[in-house]
Amino acid sequence: MTTPCCFLPFTCTLQAVSLTDTLDGQPSLVIRPMTMQDVEQVIELDRASFSLPWPERSFKYELEQNEASRCWVAEFDSQVVGMIVTWLIVDEVHIATFAVSPNHRRQGIAQRLLAHTLLDAYRSGAEKAYLEVRKGNLPAHKLYEKFGFVEVGVRKKYYQDNGEDAVMMNLESFDFRLLESLV
Repeated sequence: MTTPCCFLPFTCTLQAVSLTDTLDGQPSLVIRPMTMQDVEQVIELDRASFSLPWPERSFKYELEQNEASRCWVAEFDSQVVGMIVTWLIVDEVHIATFAVSPNHRRQGIAQRLLAHTLLDAYRSGAEKAYLEVRKGNLPAHKLYEKFGFVEVGVRKKYYQDNGEDAVMMNLESFDFRLLESLV
């Protein structure tokens, strides 16, 4: 009897995608797999976004060693303006960290990056998704709800910096048409 593997290796099923029209000569938003060359900018973005940012070694681990990890960046005008790290484990995708630069929020970047990531996970066999989000991060709650995530529980005093609760949210099935329309 063989033991089933719980991790699916990283295979990029979606290519880098340009999300805005470049006919006017303006830079476009591109979503592509994160590389080691992005880590410095990703760390800056993470520090600007979170009071408990990940250490550099964590991003390097995700890129170099974690076979379940799928790491994406949103790039605008050669600058990383968004990032997401997920783990694809059997048929579930867990959103580990996700941020958009404070200077680039409210422009649809988070929506497009999340749609791209979930679509890639879906095409790779994911049937559901889950995450934790700060109770007070209402813009993130609204974004996740738009994709069909629902609150399923609370982790009391989850965040070490201020003891804030984490809201656990699950997406029990992917809306393929919605994801396709947002990529």
